[in-house]
Order: sequence, then C-alpha cells, then structure tokens
Amino acid sequence: MQYNVPKHIKGLTTEELKTSRKKFGFNQIDAIKKNAWYRMLLDILKEPMLLLLIAVTVIYIIVGNYSEAIFMLGAIIVVSGISFYQDNRSKKALEALKKLNEPLSTVIRDSIVMQIPTNEIAVGDLCIVEEGKMISADGEIVHSNDFSVNEASLTGESFSVFKSQETEDRKIYSGTLVVSGLAIFNVEKIGAETKLGKISQSIQDIKEVHSPLQIQITKFVKGMAIIGVIVFLMVWGFSYWKSGDIIQSLLAGLTLAMSVLPEEIPVAFTTFMALGAWKLMSEGVIIKRSSVVETLGSTTVICTDKTGTITENSMRLKLLFDYKSNKVFEDTQFNTPELSELIRFAMWSSEPIPFDPMEKTLHQIYEQTQSNDERKNFQMIHEYPLEGKPPMMTHLFENSLGERIIAAKGAPEAILAVSNLTESEKDDLRQHIINFGAQGYRVLGVAKCNFEGNHFPEKQQDFSFDFLGFTVFYDPPKANIQEVFKKIYAAGIKVKVITGDNADTTRSIAHQAGIINETAAVNGTDIVHHTETELMELSKSTTLFTRMFPEAKLAIVNALKKNDEVVAMLGDGVNDAPALKAAHIGVAMGNKGTEIAKAAAALVIANDDLDKLITGIAAGRRIYSNLKKAIQYIISIHIPIILTVSLPLFLGWIYPHIFTPVHVIFLELIMGPTCSIVYENEPMEKNTMLEKPRKMTETFLSWKELSISIIQGLAITAGVLTAYQYAVQNGSNEATTRSIVFTTLVFANVFLSMVNRSFIYSVFDSFKNKNTLFPLILGASLVLLIAILYIPPFASFFQLSSINFQQFLISILIAAVSVLWVEVYKWVKRLKINR
Repeated sequence: MQYNVPKHIKGLTTEELKTSRKKFGFNQIDAIKKNAWYRMLLDILKEPMLLLLIAVTVIYIIVGNYSEAIFMLGAIIVVSGISFYQDNRSKKALEALKKLNEPLSTVIRDSIVMQIPTNEIAVGDLCIVEEGKMISADGEIVHSNDFSVNEASLTGESFSVFKSQETEDRKIYSGTLVVSGLAIFNVEKIGAETKLGKISQSIQDIKEVHSPLQIQITKFVKGMAIIGVIVFLMVWGFSYWKSGDIIQSLLAGLTLAMSVLPEEIPVAFTTFMALGAWKLMSEGVIIKRSSVVETLGSTTVICTDKTGTITENSMRLKLLFDYKSNKVFEDTQFNTPELSELIRFAMWSSEPIPFDPMEKTLHQIYEQTQSNDERKNFQMIHEYPLEGKPPMMTHLFENSLGERIIAAKGAPEAILAVSNLTESEKDDLRQHIINFGAQGYRVLGVAKCNFEGNHFPEKQQDFSFDFLGFTVFYDPPKANIQEVFKKIYAAGIKVKVITGDNADTTRSIAHQAGIINETAAVNGTDIVHHTETELMELSKSTTLFTRMFPEAKLAIVNALKKNDEVVAMLGDGVNDAPALKAAHIGVAMGNKGTEIAKAAAALVIANDDLDKLITGIAAGRRIYSNLKKAIQYIISIHIPIILTVSLPLFLGWIYPHIFTPVHVIFLELIMGPTCSIVYENEPMEKNTMLEKPRKMTETFLSWKELSISIIQGLAITAGVLTAYQYAVQNGSNEATTRSIVFTTLVFANVFLSMVNRSFIYSVFDSFKNKNTLFPLILGASLVLLIAILYIPPFASFFQLSSINFQQFLISILIAAVSVLWVEVYKWVKRLKINR
C-alpha cells in the first residue's frame, strides 16, 4: 500500500517506541481466562453416557465385581479421553481461525509507513486509517481527507460523523468504523484504557446462533434420552419382577439405557463442523463460525459485487477522452501535451493521500506525465465529499500566492449535469459514455471551476463547472472467472450481480465472465419504489442490478431470502456491509476487502479467488452428506444393540442377559471413532457438485432416509437374533451363544460401515474413495474381536468362549446377509437415476 504522507509527519522513533511500550504496554484488552483443562474434563464428565458408566462402575464395586469395575473405569478414561481430544481439537481449530481473522494496522514510524499486528500499536504511534477500516486505538486526528466515522458501537447512533484536524471534535475511538476518506491520528490510549476497553465490550464478539441442523439434532438426542430413561425404568422393573434380583435388574436397565443413548451424534456434529472449518482454512477460506460450513452446502443463489470480486480491482487507466480536441487517447499517448490539463485536474479532484485504486492510478499518471509536480505547493482549503446519486466530489486547493485550483470528478452523468454544456453537447458525450460502457470500461467525468471569494456554495452542484473530459478505466475480469461460474451453474446455483457500476459496463463484464443474463438490468434508484411483493418477483427474474447503493443491495438480499433462497453475498466495500450481514453467508475478500466488509462477513476468502467459494460450497455439501451417513450409521447400529439387550428378556428366552454393560461399552468404543472420525474423513462422492442444493428447511434426515436406517437396524437385529437361535438350537451354552451373537454384531457393524459410505453407489465403488482411516478403524475392531474370543483372559472377562471355524463363518455369513441387501436397494436407485 503506497501513501503520499506529508514530510512533517514522522511518527515514533525506535527509542520512543521502547519507552512507550515500557510505560503503557501492548494494545490488548486482558483476555478472558481460558477454561482450565480440569473444567473441560468436568464438563465432559457431566455427559449422560459418562454418568451411566460411573453408575455401572459403582454397582460393580458394591457387588465385588472388581475386574468389571476396572474395565468400566478404563472405559470412562477412554470415552472421556476421546471427548476431551475431540473437544480440544475443535477448540484449537476455532482458535486458529480466530487468530487468522486478526487484522493488521498501518502506522508511521521513523517516517516509514509499515503494517503491524494491531496488538503492537503503541501510545504515540501515528496510525493511518481509511475507508472500510476499523479503528484500533483512541487518539486525535493530525491529518485527514474527506474523513467520516461511524461510532454506533459506542454511541448507538447509526449515522456517520465527519471529523478532521480542524473540527471541534478531533477525537476518534477504538472499535469504531471508517465510513469514508482517510485520517492519520496520534494514538493516545490503547487496550483497556480505551473507551471500548473501559466498557469491557468488544464489537468483535459474535454470539453463536444455533443452526437449524443443530436444533434438529439436539431435539433428536433429547428425545432419545427421554426414551432411554423410560426404557431403563421398564427393563429394571420387568427384570426385578421376573428375577427378584435388584442389582442384576439395575445392571440390565443401565445396559439398555447405554445402548439407547446416541451420544455419538452431537460429538459427530461438533467434530464435523469444527474440522470442516479448519480444513477450509488451510485452503484459504476463513470461516468465523463453524456452523457456517453447514449452510454453505445449501447455497441456492450467489449475489456478487463486480469490482474486486468478478474483476481484478486493478483499475488500469485505459483511455483518456479530451473534450477540447474531441479525441480519445490510448495509454501510450498520455504524454501528449494537450492532455496535461485533463490529467492535472483529474489528479487534483482526487484525495491528496489516495486510498481508492482509481485515485492512486491518477496520482501515478500525474507523476509520470507532468514535468513540474505542484502537489507540495498547494494545500487543500475546502472539500466536498463524495455524495449525490449519481455521486461526485470536489476539492479546492490554494498556494501561498493565492492561486486556486477547483477540481471535480465523479459519475459521468453527475459531472455532465453540473457542466456548462448545451443539451446537444451532452447528448454527444452520453454516446461516448455508452460506447465506453459497452466495452466494460469504468468512466469518470472531470471538470474545473473558477471561483473568487471565500463564501463557497453549500452544495458542490452550485458551482459553475467547465467540462474537461473522461478518464476511462478498465478493470478486467479475473483470469479463471469463466470456469468458476461454469462450476456454480453446474451445481444448480443461481447468480445475481449487484454493483454500483452502470448497466453498460456491468453487462459487458458479466458477458466476459460467463454470467448467464437474459433480462434487462435494473437500476438501484428504481428499486426503492417497488413494493415487497414486486421486489420478490424482480429478484427472481433479474440477473444484473446496477447503480446499487447500500439500502438497495440490502433490499434485494432480503427479497431473495423471502423467496426461500439461501443467499451467499460477495462483496469487499463499505457499501456491501449491510447486505453481507443480512445474507445467510456474507463472503468478503481477504486482500482487497475493507475491514467493515470482513467484520460483517461470515466467511473471508484469503486470496480473493472466487473459486475458493466453490471449494467452500463443495466442503459444505461433503460434510453435510457425511454427517447424515454417520447419523444413519449410528441409528442403524443402535437398533440391534437395543433389541438384542431387551427382546431376550421380554420374550423370556433361555439367556435373557445376553449382553452386559461391558459388551455394550465395547461396541460404543468401536462406534464412536467410526462415526466421528472415519466418516468425517470420507471424500466427496462423485457428481455431488452436479446436484441441486438441498433446502435448508429440510430435516437432517427425511422420513425416507430414516426409514432406510430403521429397516437396516431391524434387518441386523433379525440377523443377530437368528444367530442367537442358531446357537441355542445347536445346544450352545450361554458363553458360546454370547460369542456367536457378539461376533455377528461386530461383523454387521463392519459391513454397515462400508455399505453406508454411499446410499447411491455400490460398496465396490466406495472402495475407490481414498480414506486411510477406514481400514485402520475396521482392522482394529476385528483384531480386538479376535483377541476377546481367542485369548483366554479376555474371553473370560467378557464371559465369551472361543468358537469354531464353522460358527465363525456362519456369524460372518448372517452379518453379510443382514447388511448387504442394501446393495440391491442402491442398484434399483441407480437404475431410476439413470432413467
């Protein structure tokens, strides 16, 4: 970033900085103490599953079953360890995201302009803040151009306040936002000593709002917990009535309660979202709240600004149109003497310390073409900030001899309206504007004025201007933008362009970028006259919205939301902030985006590459799909555990307590990592980005999906109970019967894990999806099964006995039949899709 800083502004020296730092410290409000590890552990131990495990452990100790008690204690350590690891991993991922969101600040030290982390601002520093930036310390303005600030975070007033070194109120405060212009201020207070610090409230704090999916999952888990309590009481009562043994009955009830509780689901949700956000961060997509990942996959319409989003925001000066000679000059001809006046006044109409890309270019062209640089000889004596619809701005300069320069620039329509031209001359010039716009060029009109005296008009439009010509800028579309929009359309997502530029330029750039547009552009000034219903209809049918101001952008986003669209709004400027905040997903550009845009957005693209939004949408779809698979897996495998624990008891079978808490917790320890680690790592299925976006109002599992999971669970139950009856009918004792039933259920779990990787493609297609964790977890499950079947101490502890090859094979066969029937369902589904 280049700034033409006045020579008398030098900033702190290295020695002064050391003294200031020693006396006042760093620019940070004392952070809230992080939760200690023992607090996190205590929170985990309050989880229902851990409480059940603790209750079972206590019962085993009371009745003297110390080996079971030690196993349960080990299970408590393992389950809480997994939860602690997942929780800590999620928190670290989110902390890394937060750290990446911390802004840099611009300061002047030893006459050098530099960028530093905001917490390194020192008292006495000279800070530069400009349009779109957040002020990070309290101080007093020493230099400014067209500077206004929004102090709503401190005062509650939403309108912006103009301030300069000459106004009565020259103070600016941390946490407020620069709406326009640029200022250099002397830092007086930092950290806890600022107004914001004393209020002890940061506007950066974001209150987490639960997403629809999160609410649905919470309700589901609570419902299952209530069912668990009811079933626990029923089993406890029934078992006690049958046996008269209160301890055995209590263990039976707790076993069933453990099998009913799907505590893996909320863990899976938190893990999927946090790790999804962390993985996207490594791709250059910074997400502020992990729940945004879920919404990304549901995006149905993308509203995009033009400048800096579709285009490079490089603003090259392509052409100059000189009114006197009535000629258009290419960039190779800018040294032509007859262009001198147009270039000079275009520069004088810009800010003395430019921050806008076009103004920076005009200063550079002035330096390159003018032999005598007069900027140091003239001081600004009055300015009219950028205002009006369409907008313009005027600057007044004077030197020590009293010579005056009055220069204006702005939207060509605005400059023509205030210039001394006949209607015929204006018509000719409008044709030039149309021609330039049709080529995708950005046009600014330039004018000058002669004015004697110091009683300046209240409005800049009251000056009598002489028209000088047009500056014609070209901001080309980004190199990969056509490919990006192809992917967006292929994913079934609509595109709307919402820009402050004119219709001709926007239409040309949209065409070059590959945006599909079959309707006329709508102007921002027309939108304010529409009713809500008309706006909803207009937002459906229109693609290009031009000459849009903040309120108009916001109105279109709200209209799309009322049409049940899930809206991603892309923008980088101050005027985009309200729409960014209102959209379901506000997306700001990381390099060229303003701090206001970044503060309002939920997602920041670090390198301004729009293709990263496609990466984010794909990640959202992958994560949502995998989360559903994990939840369907959990439901399907919980059903046979619940029914295998309860049905032999209720039906009065020979071995009513076929499973004890140790068996259930072993299965839980296999299921937990499978759903929350393995499925989270599952790659995206082919053709996912060719499907239409899902509706955000959909429940996380439709009745059709839920019914498939229930049928899967019942089929596995039928298989497990068949294995039970096979063992009993062949004269097996309780230990052998338990071994056959347990082996069948473990293999059913393995097959279910593989089958549920896709509900469309076959299990053989799924093997092509690289997921290194899958064979590791499944291999570990089978090794543990072999160990507890065939290593005597383990077998004795689990009350199992080794089974012969035939029994082992029959268990595998029953498990395969009870699960692999789904492949037939998937085959039929693929036939329907192909048709």
